Amino acid sequence: MSTTTNLSGVYPVFNTTFLADESLDLDALRRELDWIADQGADGITLGMVSEYLRLAPDERLAVAEVAADVARARGIGAVISVGAESTRLAARFAAAAEGVGATAVMAIPPVTLDLDEAAIADYFEAILDATSLPLVVQDASGYIGRPLTLELQVALLERHGERVLFKPEATPVGPRLSALRDATGGAARVFEGNGGASLVDSYKRGVVGTMPGAEVCWAVVTMWRLLKRSDFDVAERLSAPLVSMIGHQSSLDSFVVAEKHLLHAQGVLRNTVSRRPLGAELDHETARELERLRAVLRSRCDDVVAEAST
Repeated sequence: MSTTTNLSGVYPVFNTTFLADESLDLDALRRELDWIADQGADGITLGMVSEYLRLAPDERLAVAEVAADVARARGIGAVISVGAESTRLAARFAAAAEGVGATAVMAIPPVTLDLDEAAIADYFEAILDATSLPLVVQDASGYIGRPLTLELQVALLERHGERVLFKPEATPVGPRLSALRDATGGAARVFEGNGGASLVDSYKRGVVGTMPGAEVCWAVVTMWRLLKRSDFDVAERLSAPLVSMIGHQSSLDSFVVAEKHLLHAQGVLRNTVSRRPLGAELDHETARELERLRAVLRSRCDDVVAEAST
């Protein structure tokens, strides 16, 4: 049975790769996942930015299987999102994720229904019943759905202990994170989920890890290592351009198009194809600014590495 003991650190959310006709490109996905592992990530995550809500069930399983396979080969973790619009389907996705060798599962509640707290609790309980894996309870209401109540999250932790982790993204992120920490006496294990933009503040509030985008995961890995040794001032220097980058990404699809653009610019992806319809497009000036900020971030990371080696 998997535990939460090694579920910490930097778990970038990878981007699902497509051919020009929007069919899956699993060979390209393997290359992307290997690149993420090469950057020093502790694990990989199939998350919202992976466009899993646009995948058919068999495609979700195929992507999860590739992710788990690469993670196993590279000795890192794999968190697989299993959220769905029905409890039955979410439970089946959870069981399938365990079957292909995932380290943990993650789930948002259904987003097309206005459920009461009891129904949402039943949904998460069914996922936990379907697998022995840890569950990361994701509140993605910063861009989809509505916030999970503090009471619901505390109750899940009280019933299941460390098997339940959290990824709170409802605003304001910092105060909500602290409220969850305080309500559980510091027992809640939390991943930062704002692309790394709030990582420094979230680290001070007690997070055990972060699930940023993949496009500059090398910078987030460097930041995490700096924070682990309490080099907060240096981490802040890296955080500044990252916060500016995230500032250009205000919706789920804006994250998708920006991240794929930057991964393509770095030679990681062969194209920037996503499944349509898309709720965001990347204009030329924004793309140029994102590339400028990535260059600033790369330069600052290189300086940190150079200083550490002298």
